[in-house]
Amino acid sequence: MKSLLLPLLFLCAAQSQVPPKPNFVLIMADDLGIGDLGCYGNKTLRTPNVDRLAKEGVKLTQHLAASPLCTPSRAAFMTGRYPIRSGMASQTRVGVFLFSASSGGLPGSEVTFAKLLKSQGYATALIGKWHLGTHCHNNSDFCHHPSSHGFDYFHGIPVTNLRDCKPGQGSVFTSAIRNLVFVPLQVIALTLLTLAALRWLGLLRVPGLVFACLLLLAAALLGALLCFLHYFRPLNCFLLRDRDITQQPLSYDNLTQRLTEDAAQFIRRNADTPFLLMFSSLQVHTALFSSTDFAGKSKHGLYGDAAEEMDWGVGQILNVLEELRLTNNTLVYFTSDQGAHVEEVSTKGEVHGGSNGIYKGGKGNNWEGGIRVPGLLRWPGLIQAGVEIDEPTSNMDIFPTVAKLAGAALPEDRIIDGRDLMPLLEGKSQRSEHEFLFHYCNYFLNAVRWHPPNSSSIWKAFFFTPNFTPEGANGCFFTHVCFCFGHFVTRHHPPLLFDLSKDPRETTPVTPDTEPRFWDILDTMQQAADRHTHTVQEVPNQLSSQNLLWKPRLQMCCSSSSALSCQCPQGKQGRGGSR
Repeated sequence: MKSLLLPLLFLCAAQSQVPPKPNFVLIMADDLGIGDLGCYGNKTLRTPNVDRLAKEGVKLTQHLAASPLCTPSRAAFMTGRYPIRSGMASQTRVGVFLFSASSGGLPGSEVTFAKLLKSQGYATALIGKWHLGTHCHNNSDFCHHPSSHGFDYFHGIPVTNLRDCKPGQGSVFTSAIRNLVFVPLQVIALTLLTLAALRWLGLLRVPGLVFACLLLLAAALLGALLCFLHYFRPLNCFLLRDRDITQQPLSYDNLTQRLTEDAAQFIRRNADTPFLLMFSSLQVHTALFSSTDFAGKSKHGLYGDAAEEMDWGVGQILNVLEELRLTNNTLVYFTSDQGAHVEEVSTKGEVHGGSNGIYKGGKGNNWEGGIRVPGLLRWPGLIQAGVEIDEPTSNMDIFPTVAKLAGAALPEDRIIDGRDLMPLLEGKSQRSEHEFLFHYCNYFLNAVRWHPPNSSSIWKAFFFTPNFTPEGANGCFFTHVCFCFGHFVTRHHPPLLFDLSKDPRETTPVTPDTEPRFWDILDTMQQAADRHTHTVQEVPNQLSSQNLLWKPRLQMCCSSSSALSCQCPQGKQGRGGSR
C-alpha cells in the first residue's frame, strides 16, 4: 500500500509546485515619439518610470508599429495580423474612425489576445482609448465594443482624443470645413454679387426666386457648420464604463488620475487570479491635457506636461504591482501606437513638441519616425535586465507572445503575422524571426523591410513616399496628415532602397553605383512582397466611406430626452444602451 501512496504524494507535490500563470500589463501611449523617452536618448523630458522598465528589462531598439495610424495599428496589435487582413485599412483619405456613431470596427470574427486569455480563465480589462469601433446596426448591439472582443471590463473613450473634444483647442476638421463649406460659400457669394450686378446694369433679368434660393443654400451651409461645431463634442467625446456613459461630454479634470486609479483597482481586485490589463493612455494625442500637478512643469509646454503625466501613470501601475508582490509574475510591456505627430500645431502656433529622435517623418507615414516606436518588456527573473535588442520586431508580436505564455493555442484558421518574442527576450535566440516585414500606408503596400540571414544589413525599399509639404519639411503640414495615393505621393521606379543598419536616418538611398547587389536585393524584396500579397484575402472594408459616416441610429446619448443634447451630469452614470 505504501508503494502506491508514495508516487501519489510525489505527483501531488509536483502539481502543487506548478507555477501560476503570468499576469500581463500592456501599456500603450498614444502618438508618443521614440525620442520622447529618456531611455531612448531624450535629455529634457522626465520619464523615470518608463526608463525604469528599460533598466529592469529589455529595450527593443527596432520595434515597429504595423501601421503609422491609430486605428489600423491598434487592430494589428490586438490580433497579431496586418490590418489589411481584418479590413481595418482604409482605401480613402480618412484612415481612422472619427465619429462614435460610425458602423465600422474590428470584426467579431477577429481573435484578440483578450479573447484567447479569457478562454484561459484570465480577468481582462482595457482602460483608456479603444478606437476600434462600437456599433454595427443600432446603438445597443455593441458589436465592435471591447466587451465583444474579450475584455470583461472597459473604462475609457470609444473613439479618440481629438482637439475638438477640448474647448479652445480648435478643430481637426479645418481643411474639410474649408473645402466643404467655405469654398461653396465663396462661390455662392460670388454668384450673388455677379447676378446682382448684371441685374442692376439691366444686362440680365434675374428672378427674385434665384436670389432667395442662393441665400437659403448659404444659410443651410452655415447652419450645418454651426451645428457640426456645436454638437461634435457632446456627440463624440464621452467616457464609457463598460457599455454605460459616465460623462458626456468628458471632462479632462484629473482624467489621467481617474483612469490610472481605476487600473490600480482592477489589479487589486484580481490579485489572486491571472489577469490581463491593457492600459491605453489618452496622452499624448491632442487635445493635450494635464492635471494641475503637471501643468507648466516640463520644459516642453503642453506636450511635455502630458508626457510626464503619462509617465507618472506608468509609475503608479508599477507601484501597485510591487505593493501586491506581483512584480515577479507579471510581464509588463510599454509602447506607442505610432510615432509622434510632427504636423500638430496648437491654435496659438505652438509646435506640440513630439520627438522621433534621429528618425525621419512621423505619424501617418512609413519613414522610420512614423513606425519605429518604444518597445520595453520587463519580467524579473525570466527576461534579461538592462539589455538592448537591435533586431526587427513588431507590435504584432505581442499577440503570439502573450498567447503562448498564457497557454492558449493560436487560431489555426488564419495567418498570424506576429512572432513569439520570448526566445529573443530570454537570450535563447539572437535573431528575429521576421526576415521580412511589410509596411502599409492604409490599404496600400508602401515598403518592405528585409533582414537577410547571416547579415547585419537591414534593407528597406519604398514603392512610394508621401510628398512632404511644404517641400523640404519633415511632414505633410498643409494636409495635417500624409495621404497614401494619387498626387499626394511620389512613386519610385526602381523603389528607393536604404540600408538602415548604416543609414537609420534614411537620408541617402543606395544606387547600383554604390551597392553592387542593388538589383538582386530589390528582386528578392519584390518576390517577398508578391508572396505576401497573395496571402491577403479580400474582406469587407471597415473604413469605407459608408462605414465612416455618422449615423444617427448608432449615436449613444446619456440623456434620452433629446438625441442632440447628449449631456450627462458629471459624476452621474447614464445608460448608453442595453447590455
